Amino acid sequence: MKRFFNTRERLVPEALEGLLRSPAGKDLCRLDGYPDIKVVLRRDWERGAGKVAVISGGGAGHEPAHAGFVGRGMLTAAVCGSLFASPGVDAILAGILAVTGEAGCLLVVKNYTGDRLNFGLAAEQARALGLKVEMVIVGDDISLPGHRQARGIAGTVLVHKAAGHMAESGASLDRVAAFAADVAARTRSIGLSLSDCDTYDEEHASRLAADEGELGLGIHGEPGAKRIALADAGALMTLAADALLETLPEGDARYGLMLNNLGTTPVIEMSLLLEAFAGTALAGKVALVAGPAPFMTALDMNGFSLTLVELTDDIAAALQADVGPTAWTGMAPWQEPVVIAVPNLPDIFAAAPSNNPALRDAVQRGAKVLLENEEALNALDARIGDGDAGSTFAETARVIDGALDRLPLADPQALMQTLGRLLARHAGGSSGALLSILFATAGRSDQARWQAALLEGIAAMQGYGGAREGDRTMLDALIPAVRALDEGAVWADVVRAARGGADATARMGKAEAGRASYVPDGQLADVPDPGAEAIARLFEALVPRT
Repeated sequence: MKRFFNTRERLVPEALEGLLRSPAGKDLCRLDGYPDIKVVLRRDWERGAGKVAVISGGGAGHEPAHAGFVGRGMLTAAVCGSLFASPGVDAILAGILAVTGEAGCLLVVKNYTGDRLNFGLAAEQARALGLKVEMVIVGDDISLPGHRQARGIAGTVLVHKAAGHMAESGASLDRVAAFAADVAARTRSIGLSLSDCDTYDEEHASRLAADEGELGLGIHGEPGAKRIALADAGALMTLAADALLETLPEGDARYGLMLNNLGTTPVIEMSLLLEAFAGTALAGKVALVAGPAPFMTALDMNGFSLTLVELTDDIAAALQADVGPTAWTGMAPWQEPVVIAVPNLPDIFAAAPSNNPALRDAVQRGAKVLLENEEALNALDARIGDGDAGSTFAETARVIDGALDRLPLADPQALMQTLGRLLARHAGGSSGALLSILFATAGRSDQARWQAALLEGIAAMQGYGGAREGDRTMLDALIPAVRALDEGAVWADVVRAARGGADATARMGKAEAGRASYVPDGQLADVPDPGAEAIARLFEALVPRT
């Protein structure tokens, strides 16, 4: 896998330096002591202010946890280890000494052996120095129900939030620790991923087949509780949600949900997953939601985790309180999407339908050829663009063909106006928009002849689209064809003009407009423009029947 890093050893310190240079780090600082001591803390923190400090940390690779949650209302300091490795005792002790005043400090620790031992030893040393230190261990993973030591995963962030809020309010160490422990006890999480993660290992090979995922996996690349077959998002979300639902006690308790991105799941898919969650049986028990967002990641893992916390009034208030760290995206009421009425849009079919048998037949033949050539045009576009030109023209064909019975085929001006509105409403892509402009402008033209009106429509296409003849776009086929129509040429000459324009694009060394203008010239050689090719094939299909 290709990665952005210099060396594995410098990865974490350099990432922390980047955080401190960023807007998210404007209120943060770090202790001197790299590479062994990697502690990020609040710049505004005053040990003598009488407030409890809240400290957490652990191995790197889970960003934005832990350093991203340092700030007002959450963590006072984060102690960062190397990649997926607990920080050392001295680093933890340095963090405790840097921020702990008379009010004491709370350590929030994920339930892993290294973290428990190192944070525990540091706590003992701090107590020996006269400091008040308490520790809360978070074990929110429910994927291994028979295991005595549940792992601490994304739910730890909710404990950060709750403890930080209580500490910010000025509560005593005993109250902060008790509140954090209560939240931890009420929290449960499960992860689901379609991939494992690569820990910057040159020999990394995924343990999962292309059609497999895992349910109940850890945040360090540990294998999941079970392998699962690849399925659609709704089915996968139901698997995870049902696993959580089975662990809930009976009753009418309300819950807060956190939907966490485990690393590289695209934003659009994370939003879709939250919508998928709305269709699960668990959704009816949810009152608050945080995310979707990355809270506790696992490097490049392509997956998500669900965290539930049983709410009390105090917990709900703590989770919704404003904080300084921008990595915490907030928690808000779970609600149905708000929908308002669409404003009245122009009536697409304002003109009465009428028939023109020859034109109707031509439209059907044109639609047929664009549909038949969808895959071929997509393949052509894939060589120089994003591979969807055929689909875009095919969709335009479907829209027009499906509306044939409602079109004013006997009235050219009304027909062009209707086509302009129809394509604006339903056709996609740049070609659909450009053809909508063509017909809408032509339909408003004062020209007596529809051929001349189409030339005005082409001028509007050029004005909005920015392309000219010779720029290697569909205009290279469309302009000569419509020009021939306007000059009264026979249809065979119109077709030759369109075909000649399309073929000429394959000899054009550089595209000056459209997506192909971003493609290196060498990749364009001998490849006709897909849009121009579509126009040429369309005109060839429109040859009048004798």
